[in-house]
Amino acid sequence: MGAAVIDQPYAYQRRELIEPDWRRFPGWADVTVAQWESAQWQRAHCVKNIRQLRQVAGPGLSEAFCADLERDQRERATMSMLVPPQMLNTMAAAAAPGDPGFTDAFYADPVRRYMIPVFSDRRTDWPSHPYATRDSLHEAEMWAVEGLTHRYPTKVLAELLPTCPQYCGHCTRMDLVGNPTPTIGKHKFGQGRDDRLAAMIAYLRATPGVRDVVVSGGDVANLPWPRLEAFVTDLLDVENIRDIRLATKALMGMPQHWLGDEVRAGMERLGARARERGVSLAIHTHVNAAQSVTPLVARAAQAMLDTGIRDVRNQGVLLRGVNDSPEALLDLSFALLDEAKIMPYYLYMCDMIPGSEHWRLSLAEAQRLQHAIMGYLPGFATPRIVCDVPYVGKRWVHQVARYDTELGISYWTKNYRTGIEAGDELALSREYPYYDPIYALPEAGQQWWRARERNTPAGLTLVH
Repeated sequence: MGAAVIDQPYAYQRRELIEPDWRRFPGWADVTVAQWESAQWQRAHCVKNIRQLRQVAGPGLSEAFCADLERDQRERATMSMLVPPQMLNTMAAAAAPGDPGFTDAFYADPVRRYMIPVFSDRRTDWPSHPYATRDSLHEAEMWAVEGLTHRYPTKVLAELLPTCPQYCGHCTRMDLVGNPTPTIGKHKFGQGRDDRLAAMIAYLRATPGVRDVVVSGGDVANLPWPRLEAFVTDLLDVENIRDIRLATKALMGMPQHWLGDEVRAGMERLGARARERGVSLAIHTHVNAAQSVTPLVARAAQAMLDTGIRDVRNQGVLLRGVNDSPEALLDLSFALLDEAKIMPYYLYMCDMIPGSEHWRLSLAEAQRLQHAIMGYLPGFATPRIVCDVPYVGKRWVHQVARYDTELGISYWTKNYRTGIEAGDELALSREYPYYDPIYALPEAGQQWWRARERNTPAGLTLVH
């Protein structure tokens, strides 16, 4: 007797990974497989501006779209444009630029929405939340030495460099990372790179309470391999360090880098040294949509696992219009887990940076999504949706202490002090606020915020 078929809200089905045919783009019609799989070719042919996008897409991408993009870059963008061919090729993959409706498909594409934002994507009523800030997580305030954020008791974030092979429109480090835009200047490190990295190692040797280092930036794929290997080797020689995580969106955005001979050989050396010392060495990547998981991405992830590192994990960002449904999140998670052996780990709520309101979801929406994806994946591979609360840190979305859904203000507590709170007696009892996007509130809540904005003198900050 066959098993009964039960109608479920989500129907699991394995889907074969697809590398879309890049030759559908006029500008890449003659690109060979060898060129496509070359990291050097990918870096040299990143799309950095509208002219280059036109050259790749040809006349099938409408002038109206290009004007929409130009206006966003002029008036709203917090990140400069930098899209590797690998990522652009996954956008509107079922259409060719010469097909009728290509521009509409490109507009609607989830990856396009966060990698190539246009002016019409953004809110006109509340493009930014009144409390949006450039360094929304206050990471620079918590630098123990330049570029080393000591935010958690046993963990640090090492920002080695301020560049990536690709720039996401919603980048939480928009204050530091990337080139200036017409509306946003960028913070610059004061020290030279080698001096900064040496100071980080010295601090970690002198701070035995730290056991876990996230090596990030920027993206470590943009650091010359010998320098990255030297830094990680130095970390492995610090007795108290037990976990090292290399943060790289490029495992998805430019997998060709991680498939390179020099990188693979170097990762084998680091993996062997980590095993010798009993240290967990892992790679953390950033994939937001199932369509981004292609055969090349799976090959790169497997290549890294073959070097003997502990794991490859994904930290996505919850974004409206990209992955804000249970189906999108489960499709993404199963593509990562089943087809690429990448562990779904976190889904962050989008941080409160300028210009991000159209991407952000309310806490209530995030809680509903967490509930909706439970029970389908193995427990160890069910991503946790987290809110990164300023001055608090990551909190599961159901850990909120109290929540005013009408005003869209949630209140959070924490159980540790950051380095800037050593003498703060109230740090562990204070409630820290976080804010929903205002357009998602009921009308009464929106009126409350409009009234506060009208009554706040220019140049002053709202305080709740």
